[in-house]
Amino acid sequence: MRLQYLIRLPSRQAQLCKNLAFTTQFAQTRGFRASRRAQVVKPFLLADIGEGIRECEIIQWFVEPEARVEEWDKLCEVQSDKASVEITSRFAGVIKKLHYEAGDMAKVGKPLLDIDIQSDVKEEDLVGLTGPTIGEESSSQEGSSPGPSTNAPGSGRETAAPTNLKASTERAENIEKRGSDSQPETPKGKHASLATPAVRHLTKELDVDINEVHGSGRDGRVLKEDIYQFAKQRDTCGSQVTYTPSPFSVETTEQMESIVSLSNTQSQMFKAMTKSLFKPHFLYADEIDFSRLSELRTRLNKNLSKSQINDVVKLSFLPFIIKAMSLSLHQYPILNARVDEDPKTGKPVLVHRSQHNIGVAMDTPQGLLVPVIRNVSSLNVLSIAGELIRLQSLVETGKLSTRDLSGGTITLSNIGSIGGTYVSPVIVEKEVAILGVGRMRTVPAFGEKGQVVAKQVCNFSWSADHRVIDGATMARAAEVVKGFVEDPDSMVMHLR
Repeated sequence: MRLQYLIRLPSRQAQLCKNLAFTTQFAQTRGFRASRRAQVVKPFLLADIGEGIRECEIIQWFVEPEARVEEWDKLCEVQSDKASVEITSRFAGVIKKLHYEAGDMAKVGKPLLDIDIQSDVKEEDLVGLTGPTIGEESSSQEGSSPGPSTNAPGSGRETAAPTNLKASTERAENIEKRGSDSQPETPKGKHASLATPAVRHLTKELDVDINEVHGSGRDGRVLKEDIYQFAKQRDTCGSQVTYTPSPFSVETTEQMESIVSLSNTQSQMFKAMTKSLFKPHFLYADEIDFSRLSELRTRLNKNLSKSQINDVVKLSFLPFIIKAMSLSLHQYPILNARVDEDPKTGKPVLVHRSQHNIGVAMDTPQGLLVPVIRNVSSLNVLSIAGELIRLQSLVETGKLSTRDLSGGTITLSNIGSIGGTYVSPVIVEKEVAILGVGRMRTVPAFGEKGQVVAKQVCNFSWSADHRVIDGATMARAAEVVKGFVEDPDSMVMHLR
């Protein structure tokens, strides 16, 4: 029948039909052999961000399930005890599942989210991104290894069609179900759960769940006005409900207790200080006369008021103290070292470090942070002041990087800026000494001729690791710092 039909056609059309018949037969026997496009749901693992960090707090998500992302798009922002880091995607795809909510602690090496990778990628890149998954090898073998019916004519078409039909039916049912469920609600944009840090801070103050707020911004982003409007409507509706006082508002003779979880910064500080207190501390304190340094600072600030240098408008005492510490470390490098263990012998050793990276403890709304001024020995007082200004501005905006918060070799804690005369500071991990600076105060004292004069004094409190530093070494190093602070002109001879 086929030959008769072809004979009746013109020769050109008959040849075309033969070619079509041959192509169809070839496809049935050989199957389609084009390169497979990677469309597989894979877990996206939280990579190691260094400094021995094992967990991070999820600050905010930039994506949500079913949202499409492109290569290098931001996925989320995480915060450790060191800094906040934005995690980006290495591949294009569709987000399928978020394994954590904002505020949860994510473990390094564990999945952050599931992503349907929809791009041509290499298998080794997938393994490097997501790591091996259970059953991955067997499932790939099942999909690639030919079975008994693979080489049979028409097997490729017959096996693929039911699968595609089933997938299409499921997608249609899901779309229809989502459409019927979401009709009463106003659809949210792709970025409905995204907001600026200021907006998220406002949600915490007003106790508002951002996922319940319909944003009026671009792509459904939530704005401050949306938060205020939502809180106003909630409070209006809540005022009609009978108010139930909390247990603490009722007078009772029994002690009431409530459990409050530690913040991420508090949790990291708990772990770090617990490790630090295994070191045997000893305290050395002395009183420092700041009178001459105060006079020098006053003269320098007059010049800076006329023409500022390195964005420095006014000098504080802190840059001078930091520079004095660095000058003393040249004479007593053991204070800049750290205690470690020899991997070959297992015995404790001292690791000396060439750069003076001095950490400065700062009080922030999130808790205690210790940003680091690097290579202080190569900086002058104005450069140190400029670095302090830069770090303080980053602290206020919450933009400190991991590098700003790591690599310290010795620490200074200026507790006197808040109050207090004496302090017993705790040595930071991987360091052997720390200086605590008390509050500046004016006291009566005797001058060179026996007259009563006013002096500005401050107490320095040193803590040192008594396993490797003895009291005499700490006292001599403290005297060097004291000499530079009480006679700041002598610093000029040692500046590089």
